[in-house]
Amino acid sequence: MSTAPPPDDDIPAAESPTPYPHRTIRSFVMRAGRTTEGQAKALTELGPKFLLPFEKTPLDYAATFQRQAPVVLEIGFGMGDATATIAQTLPGTDFIGVEVHEPGVGALLKRIGDHNITNLRLIRHDAVEVLDHMISPASLAGVHIFFPDPWHKTRHHKRRLIQAPLVAHLASRLAPGAYLHCATDWEPYAHQILQVLSEEPTLVNTAEGYAPKPAYRPLTKFENRGLKLGHGVWDLVFKKR
Repeated sequence: MSTAPPPDDDIPAAESPTPYPHRTIRSFVMRAGRTTEGQAKALTELGPKFLLPFEKTPLDYAATFQRQAPVVLEIGFGMGDATATIAQTLPGTDFIGVEVHEPGVGALLKRIGDHNITNLRLIRHDAVEVLDHMISPASLAGVHIFFPDPWHKTRHHKRRLIQAPLVAHLASRLAPGAYLHCATDWEPYAHQILQVLSEEPTLVNTAEGYAPKPAYRPLTKFENRGLKLGHGVWDLVFKKR
């Protein structure tokens, strides 16, 4: 792994580079966070069943979930509240959530155990390496990327996740007719996402610009607070040609 560029003075020193070629995209930023006792217990007790190890071998979805069903990948699920709700809402679909932060992984494992969610598996690893090695081309029914870090400052925009090389990579993993659903609460980032997705030749927009919020995506507590204050949220849903 090559050395990451020196961090700016207001970027956490623990920031990690993505293994994506030429390091053009960072798929995550390591932030401080304490793993609670409940999360640690979930990691220990439920991790062996629901936490998939990173391997440089394509996943066998049918073997992983013990059934044949559409598979949706989520990149960066945070604490996993929305991920768990979506998995419960769509029991006929299998979900793979990718996240690097241990507290979030532990929190979602705890929810899996508390609610007996059987159609959800997690991978604690960089999403780009997961795409490279564990997700076969044209195998996914969908990809979810909800509220990625907007990197507000202009000089940090190069760190944003949704950029042309990653979008092309994601599109290559989508089956024909499958979808890519992004959501952000930062309007300038929404404009960039719309432009980048629109420029990917293998994707087509399902709406004239931004899409209505799909019913399966729940409102988060943060989003609800923002909407009450008049803040916007922009959903973008594109399909593979």
